[in-house]
Amino acid sequence: MLVVVAVGITVTIGIVRTASSPVEVVDLAATPLVEVEIYVHVSGAVAHPGLYRLRPHARVVDAVAAAGGFADGADTDAVNLARAVTDGEQLHVAREGESTDQTPTGSGSGSGSGSGSGSDALVDLNTAGIDELDTLPRIGPALAERIVSWREQNGRFRSVDDLLAVPGIGDKMLASLRDLVRV
Repeated sequence: MLVVVAVGITVTIGIVRTASSPVEVVDLAATPLVEVEIYVHVSGAVAHPGLYRLRPHARVVDAVAAAGGFADGADTDAVNLARAVTDGEQLHVAREGESTDQTPTGSGSGSGSGSGSGSDALVDLNTAGIDELDTLPRIGPALAERIVSWREQNGRFRSVDDLLAVPGIGDKMLASLRDLVRV
């Protein structure tokens, strides 16, 4: 019961914060990109799933509030409302009983799951060396070297999803790394 009250208060704070800086649903037609804003696709158990434009440094609580809050049946315990969202992210809020393919992490994951222990410091894909990348789960020295090589050949990572272009990283690996890295 206490958890439900805490989640309700947190979402209310997010809604109040969002009300002071209005968030709009983005029309998928050619909307000019404003660099200071980020785009987050909110899906799953929220009142109004869709693509939202948020201020930089927004948190999951802001994205959920922009989508009208949790829908009935949302697995609110699986959502880390304090986690920062990133540009281009898809935030999926699971329904109770819905399984996720995400590996839980200390900072949460794109699906809203995550309650394990781990470092809250994110590894920056654009500045991390091989040794720092090697600290990530499922990344060994060879894959860390491929990430650095990709960055050297192609320039900065523009989003975490760019990891899919690195040989040896697929959807499941990306899902397990999504909330441990940033650009």
